[in-house]
Amino acid sequence: MSSEIEVVEEVDQSSQSQNHQSNDVVIDEESLRNDVYTAAAYGDLEKLQRLVESEGCSVSEPDGLGYYALQWAALNNRTAAAQYIIEHGGDINAADHTGQTALHWSAVRGAIQVAELLLQEGARVNAADIYGYQTTHVAAQYGQTAFLYHIVSKWNADPDAPDNDGRSPLHWAAYKGFADCIRLLLFLDAYRGRQDKEGCTPLHWAAIRGNLEACTVLVQAGKREDLIVTDNTGLTPAQLASDKNHRQVAFFLGNARKLLDKRFDGNSTLGKLSKLGLAPVLWCLILLLLVTYMHSVIMASNLPKLTAGFGLLAWLGVFLASGGLVLFYRCSRKDPGYIRINVHDPQMKDDEPLLKIEINNPALLAGNWSQLCATCKIVRPLRAKHCSTCDRCVEQFDHHCPWVSNCIGKV
Repeated sequence: MSSEIEVVEEVDQSSQSQNHQSNDVVIDEESLRNDVYTAAAYGDLEKLQRLVESEGCSVSEPDGLGYYALQWAALNNRTAAAQYIIEHGGDINAADHTGQTALHWSAVRGAIQVAELLLQEGARVNAADIYGYQTTHVAAQYGQTAFLYHIVSKWNADPDAPDNDGRSPLHWAAYKGFADCIRLLLFLDAYRGRQDKEGCTPLHWAAIRGNLEACTVLVQAGKREDLIVTDNTGLTPAQLASDKNHRQVAFFLGNARKLLDKRFDGNSTLGKLSKLGLAPVLWCLILLLLVTYMHSVIMASNLPKLTAGFGLLAWLGVFLASGGLVLFYRCSRKDPGYIRINVHDPQMKDDEPLLKIEINNPALLAGNWSQLCATCKIVRPLRAKHCSTCDRCVEQFDHHCPWVSNCIGKV
């Protein structure tokens, strides 16, 4: 009986030792796999090569959370690691459990170099995840303006695609308050009036979050209709801002609506006359006073004749007033420094990048996104601004003078 117990104990000890050995093997394999993803995330190419070529680890399988090594490399802009993973079987368009690819992950931190590599290797620029988010949505959600500019200008990514809830990248940029992204998307003709499933436009979402700069950019590039559109609950952007206790935004939107309500329709006769300003009135007034002065003072028959000295002064005044009137007319009609608007080349093919001319613009490469004009579709020089009255960009813009009915800018 005792011998049987000793045998059983020996069997138990051997089985326990085998279990420990098998567990050690599983732990070692798991640590090796984790090391692959860690090496990819940190861009440790030497370690990655050792694990793949010496230890036989795979770079095409997901980790315990369902994420791929290529995604970790893309997230941290590890171009060399991403290139190595692709060369050793990594799937460019492999999607995790949310449907996002490595290109989506590269947009989170604006990893342009890795994104360029992925796109050159065949990544789908308009691939969508389970929420309908394309790469442009992710870039707008994280405020990666330079990344967004790159994939749209060079790879023709769709800057206005709606997700499953009907929200475009402009909705997300407005919601997060990324003014530079908003400027770029408006420059790319993103639709300001798009309403999502809740009936909200980008301006609604900017008002909900109380993003004053985002509201300012959208209002300056928009029209009166953008301020009066209502969501599914019947509220305008100003009313939503007021409900969320964003008083400054609510005041700005309400004031902007009042100013736009006072303006005449630009296509009507009164609207065209209102854009002429006060210059024609002043021209007529000066001319009338000049004629009256000549007729009633200088050439009046019922008044004493002027002496030679007084006559010279009187006619000198007439000549000076006439010269001032001519200069006033030239000042009103002179080009204050209008910037030439880009004209679409009819010979350009539809599949060519939309911003082919602007890809290497120094201002955009330096990140000066405020120089984009969404109305004129140009990259303005420094100190240039868009005049809402003239509806043109003016170099060295100071203000629009109502007295001369012209902008004060570069001469």
